[in-house]
Amino acid sequence: MEIRYSTHPDHAKTFTTEEIRKHYLIEELFVPGEIKLVYSMEDRTIMGGITPVGETVSLPGYDEIKADYFLQRREVGIFNVGGSGKITVDGESFTMENKDCLYVGLGKKELLFTSDNPETPAKFYLFSAPAHKEYPTQHVAFKEIEGNRLGSLESANDRVIRRMIHQDGIQSCQVVMGMTQLQTGSVWNSMPTHTHDRRMEVYLYIDLDENARMFHFMGEPHETRHIVMKNEQAVISPPWSIHCGCATSNYTFIWAMAGENKTYTDMDQVTMDQLR
Repeated sequence: MEIRYSTHPDHAKTFTTEEIRKHYLIEELFVPGEIKLVYSMEDRTIMGGITPVGETVSLPGYDEIKADYFLQRREVGIFNVGGSGKITVDGESFTMENKDCLYVGLGKKELLFTSDNPETPAKFYLFSAPAHKEYPTQHVAFKEIEGNRLGSLESANDRVIRRMIHQDGIQSCQVVMGMTQLQTGSVWNSMPTHTHDRRMEVYLYIDLDENARMFHFMGEPHETRHIVMKNEQAVISPPWSIHCGCATSNYTFIWAMAGENKTYTDMDQVTMDQLR
């Protein structure tokens, strides 16, 4: 498990391109047969990827969190962004098609991950945060969530947003997760942008063509920076930072938050004339 420390916004202003990438970009999440995890000191979240191929992969406890099992003091939201597979939670099995979501609460001891076809393995993306109360394990299929249509083609942000783990959906202690899909011809996300000092956030960009690139914007509104990203890479957004992006084609991104509250609309809006 890799450790990422929190950064002060004044410190972040001094970073070179490589330093920005080192602190905030997660370049490799899905390695066949492996578990890749990043522990962020931003609200003590863990994000990562599990890619089972021929054998079942078990998610253990880690010395970095001093846990006998992974969910001893945590909860986790999981999306499958690859081929079909299964997650077994303390003996109960859940089928995970592409873009399905599973929430697993505090105290569950055994999490097993499998792919239905090793040639097209499942790619399980997980986001975890500390938990104070047990909520039931719950699965939601992508096809069951109609979503809300937002934006317009004229402003290049025609998109559908699906909220899976949130106040009015799957219940959790503090994890909030969902997915936004941009339509063909649209490339902008989360613009006009915002911050929220009450929560950190992570974006995982998927469904990008191999040669496409995502330009993710971060930093304080008056001191912005950008990170060039590829398909299936994630970026950590500290509470003080904006988080928005533009790509060379349409794409999908999974957003995940944890922190002070679960109110999706709790945002500090940034007007266009504030950006520098």
